[in-house]
Amino acid sequence: MSRVSPALVRARPDGRTGRPPLTERRKAATRLEIAREAVRLFTTNGVAGTSAEEIAAAAGISARTLWRYFPSKESCVLPLLTGGIEVATQCLRSWGPDQGVAELLDAMLRSAGEIATDRAALLNLVRLTGSEPGLRAVWLEAHREAEPVFAAALAERAGLSAPDLDINVRAAMFNVALRTAVEHYASHTDPAAAEEPGLLEATVGQALRTAARGFSP
Repeated sequence: MSRVSPALVRARPDGRTGRPPLTERRKAATRLEIAREAVRLFTTNGVAGTSAEEIAAAAGISARTLWRYFPSKESCVLPLLTGGIEVATQCLRSWGPDQGVAELLDAMLRSAGEIATDRAALLNLVRLTGSEPGLRAVWLEAHREAEPVFAAALAERAGLSAPDLDINVRAAMFNVALRTAVEHYASHTDPAAAEEPGLLEATVGQALRTAARGFSP
């Protein structure tokens, strides 16, 4: 998937659809490379031990260019955080009104390969959000921005012109389930060990099924 937005899946400024222009794709690629290098350096040296200049040098750009893309060194990680959210949004948009949670999970599983390249970096980043307040703030902000996007997709699925209270609650539950599942998986697995195939997907599935049950025992 092409990550064309600085945050989440949004309409293009010109209102058109389809593949974004080459310039936008290049910018997205640059942003993603900055994010990868930022996570690598943060994982090795910590946030306090990493400067924006070091991130820029690792990404092969100037510090001035980096600041054109991101307002802070912590926000450099945002393109990695939003990859999974974008996939989830696309799956919600294609989730039929006559389909259940199982079909949504199947769609998410089929789409997981789109972010597989950055999976290890994403998990390392989520682990860092547990001890680095600045990264935690970026992670939570990414999900805060995701919620109305999820709500719009769910409203469209329900045939509504705009989200109502029920839709907003469901979007919030979906959002929290995704975030909590990834955090749980990241904090309960060893980054140095080989990843057990399918375990992350199973964790996300369990969280979404729990959310679907609501307050039922």
